[in-house]
Amino acid sequence: MMSPPPRSSTTLYSQQQQQAQDDVVVAEEATEANMTTMTKTKAQTPLSEIVEAFGELAKSLNSRRMRNSDKGAGGELRLDAFSKTCSLVSVLFSCLGLAFRFAESEYVAKVRDLVEASKEYNTLETILDQDVANGTVRTPGSHSRNLRRVRQGLDLIRALFEQFLSTNDYSLREAATTAYSQVCAPYHTWAVRTAVYAGMYTLPTRDQLLLNLNETEHSAKKNMRLYIKASLPVIEYIDRLYISRNISLDW
Repeated sequence: MMSPPPRSSTTLYSQQQQQAQDDVVVAEEATEANMTTMTKTKAQTPLSEIVEAFGELAKSLNSRRMRNSDKGAGGELRLDAFSKTCSLVSVLFSCLGLAFRFAESEYVAKVRDLVEASKEYNTLETILDQDVANGTVRTPGSHSRNLRRVRQGLDLIRALFEQFLSTNDYSLREAATTAYSQVCAPYHTWAVRTAVYAGMYTLPTRDQLLLNLNETEHSAKKNMRLYIKASLPVIEYIDRLYISRNISLDW
């Protein structure tokens, strides 16, 4: 049997060169994949995740409203999607420390109730209609009352962000005090208001809040503006649900 002819040095060099090029391509692809993963991880902060979720809610609400406009009907929000999105917001309350512990505990409990209710009811309208029929809209523990409290929690964060963005010199304590006074204080007892205002002195600084949220000044302001824009249609929609059923909002 004849042995195979020896490979020329030129052929061997070409093969080595091709192998080296292949190794470079593989390394570049791996680096690119790692950079993409790192970028996604870095970009996905708790606040950006909340903004994205509320953007989807607002988009869904607007889409349904457009489809039903010829019938004179408004859009609808699915209770499961709404409660899942609202559950993301609890991290914002925890980042604010002891001063907003009251809001965090109440908010989390109310959202949990809506999550459970979503297994039985499809939309926000259905739980409100059920409580209207039962005369339990304002009854403690009812889904409609809990929805009202969750809506206030969303609005409190919106107002806080608006105050935070109003000026760079505004302390977080001043921003939070103003937001609470606008959104929640009118519905709280004197004892609760007193405790909340006293707790405002324990709030983190602006820089500490940004650190807690894993945001820069620039990214935080961008995401806060996006949250305000995306959450407002949802908040207004919930208000219309009550008003259209002759339920006042002064509670």
